[in-house]
Amino acid sequence: MSTVASLVVGRDGSTSIGKNSNGVSSDADRKAFLARRRKVDCILIGGNTARHEPYNQSPVPLVIVSRSHINPVAGNDLSHLWNMTPAEALAKAKLLFGERILVEAGTSIIFELIDQGLIDQLDLSVTQVTGGDDPIDWQGLLSRFAHHTHTNIDGTDFYVAHN
Repeated sequence: MSTVASLVVGRDGSTSIGKNSNGVSSDADRKAFLARRRKVDCILIGGNTARHEPYNQSPVPLVIVSRSHINPVAGNDLSHLWNMTPAEALAKAKLLFGERILVEAGTSIIFELIDQGLIDQLDLSVTQVTGGDDPIDWQGLLSRFAHHTHTNIDGTDFYVAHN
């Protein structure tokens, strides 16, 4: 594992409810999410994710890519606010923290890094939730990768995609 993007969506592609992904998550997704974080050197997120998701604590260094100069999780001693492109932040994070980077950012940063060929693996969770906000075409997202595996745990579909 080098650079892995992690994303949870509802069955209809909803990525959030009320600007937060917890509403589209499931118990099985949450368990996989927490296990995944224990295997990385650094987590990379965007400023919007930092403002709307609970990142006041992280198990490893947390890189926030943002144009703002105000750290939305300043209480997290492991957080680093970097004003640069996601690709630049990814390269810098690998140099400073190690090769195993987990991208937990929103879809705009994840799609940008995929378009640039910088995501080695996508871990996509699809829950039974519908009716949320900011839907994406998750099947189309999977089709951007050459290979994927699928498992189902307690009604949540887990896809691991790579080229």
